Amino acid sequence: MASQIEPHQYTLKRPVSCCGVGLHTGRTVNLTIRPAPANTGIRFVRSDLAGRPVIPARMDRVVDTTLATTIGDGATRVSTTEHLLAALRGSGIDNAEVDLDSHEVPIMDGSAGPFVYLLRRGGRRKQRALRNILRITRPISYRDGDKSIRIEPYDGFKVTGRIDFGDELIREQVYTIKVTRERFCREIARARTFGFVEQVENLWRNGLALGSTLNNVIAIHWDRRSILNEDGLRFDDEFIRHKVLDLIGDMALLGSPILGHVIADRSGHSLHLGLMKAIAANSDCWEQVKFRKNGASLPRRPVRTRRGSSKLLAPFMLPAGKVPASQTACAA
Repeated sequence: MASQIEPHQYTLKRPVSCCGVGLHTGRTVNLTIRPAPANTGIRFVRSDLAGRPVIPARMDRVVDTTLATTIGDGATRVSTTEHLLAALRGSGIDNAEVDLDSHEVPIMDGSAGPFVYLLRRGGRRKQRALRNILRITRPISYRDGDKSIRIEPYDGFKVTGRIDFGDELIREQVYTIKVTRERFCREIARARTFGFVEQVENLWRNGLALGSTLNNVIAIHWDRRSILNEDGLRFDDEFIRHKVLDLIGDMALLGSPILGHVIADRSGHSLHLGLMKAIAANSDCWEQVKFRKNGASLPRRPVRTRRGSSKLLAPFMLPAGKVPASQTACAA
């Protein structure tokens, strides 16, 4: 197993809070991230609602992938989860309670950077429980028209993303990263969300993107040759880096670290969900591995392995027919 996978689960040392606006509502949102017990995962708590309903950050709770990833339980929802989930996964936090007083995670500066900074203030606390890790053993793919995504066996967690908007500014961009805490914070976390000016204007007319400004969105000029943000880009290829950020955040909804190489061609939130459904539907293409204590020390490699089964990913299993057979495949 790749040496960067830490055997123990982690949570925060102390609660941390921030305040921002929702990208689509434009409303002020107060958010607090608190430590959580081992084996609870990431949970969102709607403190503004009676009974403080809880929504676990799991793929079976995804209710919408239009413009952002929204999770829900009945009438209770939390939208725009991907940047915060990417920050939690990229920072190595397994268990946390996210308390917010609105249905939308604040957009901050349009990246995961502010959340990474917040988590650093909270610190990491190692827990006694050991991690379960999802290891891909055979390639799994998902396709929607001319867009595709697949995951292949790999000794670590690696992401390759490609976009091609066919314009003079973005053109074709490809980015590959072997995801570690250090590289995520340095190369991915600060990449901001982006949009074409006319698309943002159309969203405004439809009562959406009310919180978007040049402080939290890269606005691409009508001429497709420049951006409206006076401070320019943070990376020459910031657009594909943000797509990779979104993918890391969405894949966190599988609920455990992943050993595999995700290769995404012009993907988005709906394709990410399609791949996770395909993983759940093809249990013979992965296995769950877990570290085990060996006296007073821990081995670098997992010593317990279980083949994929519905019992291992029971919360994520979907009824037959949810993933069209023509769109998903587990290679022999």
